[in-house]
Amino acid sequence: MESNSKDWKARTHEATTRLAGWTAGWVITIALATFGPTYLWGDQSWLTMVVILINFGIGLGMIVANIHHLQMQDEMMQKIQLQAMALALGIGVVGGLSYSILDITNMISSDAEISYLVILISITYLVSLIYNRRRYR
Repeated sequence: MESNSKDWKARTHEATTRLAGWTAGWVITIALATFGPTYLWGDQSWLTMVVILINFGIGLGMIVANIHHLQMQDEMMQKIQLQAMALALGIGVVGGLSYSILDITNMISSDAEISYLVILISITYLVSLIYNRRRYR
């Protein structure tokens, strides 16, 4: 029984490490695609397109790693993760559409930026994850 527990912990650690690697790669390629044309390669749009395609591929790998990571968790952690993801998705859709409508109707002076939505989703997910982990202890 103890051996199975150690195997499960090792597999979970491996899945978490793999997910962290894919996520780091995705964030790095986002930064490269965003800032590369300005600071590294200038107006070479073909290079920007290559980096965006690489980012997309790494993003797909991150999604697969996230699914695998969820499958490796026990039922309680899956429940906690899914509740956090559901709240982040809901807040993201409702908040994002409201934000977009504010922009479309010129109720805000600036343009709606996707980065603000990503930040909102990320913070919502993180806070919900922390809250649910404490709640289910």
